[in-house]
This record gives sequence, C-alpha cells and structure tokens, in this order.
Amino acid sequence: MSLRTLLRIAASCLVLMATACASAGGRWVELAGERYAVEIAADDASRARGLMFRDSMPRDHGMLFIHDEEAPQAYWMKNTHIPLDILYFDSRLRLVSQQRDVPPCSAGNRCPPYPSGAPARFVLELNAGEAARLQLQDGTALEIGPGIDIPR
Repeated sequence: MSLRTLLRIAASCLVLMATACASAGGRWVELAGERYAVEIAADDASRARGLMFRDSMPRDHGMLFIHDEEAPQAYWMKNTHIPLDILYFDSRLRLVSQQRDVPPCSAGNRCPPYPSGAPARFVLELNAGEAARLQLQDGTALEIGPGIDIPR
C-alpha cells in the first residue's frame, strides 16, 4: 500500500472520528425526527444578540433561547440578515406557536415584533422554510440533547 493511500485512509478516519465526537458531545435538539446543532442563548446578553449580523447558517443548525420561566415572548429581527422560522415551546417542550418565514430587518428599533401565541419558555430559531419542510404542527415535541443544561 502506498504512502498516499495510507494518508487518505488516515484522513478519512480523522474526519469520521471528528464527526462522531461533535455529534456525541455537541449541543443539539431534535424536532420531528431531525437533529439540529444549536447555539445556546440563556442569558439576557446572548438572547439580545441572537443571530444578529449573520449572513448564513447551515441548514442543520439553529439557536435555542432558554428563558427562566414560561411567559409570553416576542422576538424581532433587528440586524438579522437571514430569514428565520421562530418556534415557541412551553415548559413541557411542546410547540405552542410558530412564526414562519420571518424576513430579515435592517430598520433597527422599527423592526416589528413576532409574538408567541401562548406562553413559552424555549424559542428555537431555524432557517426559514424548516417548519414547512418538517410540517410542524402545534403540540410537536422538542427533544433537548444531554449537552444542554436546563435550569429547573
């Protein structure tokens, strides 16, 4: 076996190991049978910044916002460059409201709010079109992976 072949095999093994480690130890949620790698926004500063100033996000990624308690929520798209689906979940991790295909907004403080239709504790932002692709309906369960700490 040539050195070039051995190097290709070694590189392939490293890629597979890195992918397996990222999946096992990364932060993820599952929704309607799909897994999404998520960034966590669990304090006021990270919730305020959200996905601002991003020009893109991989299809299988999102941001999970964690609030201290269940309450009516309203999100906006201030300085957000990518269209999103904003999904609101209650304390039992059930989908209670959806704002689909929310457009980017560059109007600063004049950007409109997108309220939850019911009290929510968790908000998941995904790329626009994901909710339709998954055919999400209210009541759909969100599963949160073990790498995410949920304060009780």
